[in-house]
Amino acid sequence: MSTPKLKQSTGAKYTRLYGFGAARGDRIVPNDDLIGPIDSSDEWIQQRTGIVTRTRASTGLLAVDLATEAAKEAIAVSGVDAADIDLVIIATISNVQQTPSMAAVVADRVGANPAAAYDANAACAGYSYALTQADALIRSGAAHYALVIGAEKLSDVVDPTDRSISFLLGDGAGAVVVGPSDFPGISPAVWGSDGSKASAVGMNATLIDYREGDANWPTLRQDGQTVFRWAVWDMAKVAKKALADAGITADDLAAFIPHQANMRIIDEFAKQLKLPESVVIARDIATTGNTSAASIPLATHRLLQEHPELSGGLALQIGFGAGLVYGAQVVVLP
Repeated sequence: MSTPKLKQSTGAKYTRLYGFGAARGDRIVPNDDLIGPIDSSDEWIQQRTGIVTRTRASTGLLAVDLATEAAKEAIAVSGVDAADIDLVIIATISNVQQTPSMAAVVADRVGANPAAAYDANAACAGYSYALTQADALIRSGAAHYALVIGAEKLSDVVDPTDRSISFLLGDGAGAVVVGPSDFPGISPAVWGSDGSKASAVGMNATLIDYREGDANWPTLRQDGQTVFRWAVWDMAKVAKKALADAGITADDLAAFIPHQANMRIIDEFAKQLKLPESVVIARDIATTGNTSAASIPLATHRLLQEHPELSGGLALQIGFGAGLVYGAQVVVLP
């Protein structure tokens, strides 16, 4: 007896970004508000990170709320009916519940129910990972329009006395609608991980430690020097490969949108990539802080607001963080 052949789905040949939305924490927190517990100064923070202020969300304003606000704007700008969105992916490490997913809640809130919905945990590379998945799923025919969101409320997992990371982190969400295209709008991803360096960034305890009374509420911490060296040297190679895999050079770029981890890392990236002066570099970290998975879409949203002439241009984006994980690709800006 012969086995019947299963049907296979096929989707759009190409995909592109349709429109961005953003939501930042409702509180502006200057360096002076944070320097006491870490025995530091505004000058030290600015010199080491480039951060002047960061946005944080008030008590009761959750990452899922920020994600919803950003998603609604992205849908409105995209011109896509929310009911036509059949995939929602949220990159986050900030869901206050292990389950249900933040994505399922947001899908319902914005009118995309019954879209497939799930959260992705790839830390600061999460948005790049989620975009890679949305692109592949649309081209496979598993989805038609996707809502991709990076959403974080990192202030929930900050120890104010931790000098390694506390002053870096902010809260916010950035969203984009992805859909079919007549031209290639998202290049092949360069993504991967190095779990041998897993201890370089992450939580300082487990929920089991906390439950058993062996640790305080888990918070983020990092080995700053290890992360800095990895980001500056290894991630520059990843960015260069992303350009090569997209079939372009740095001279073809209109914008460079790296994860907003540290202004010194961003500046070093620009040098190593030999970016021409015409390339606009995202520096949202100065007033938003490091928002992990939300940083690239937030920075993209701001860049398009401040430089509308970038619309239709090519942007290199790269995310990197805890895992250690990384993801990069070139996109056509909507």
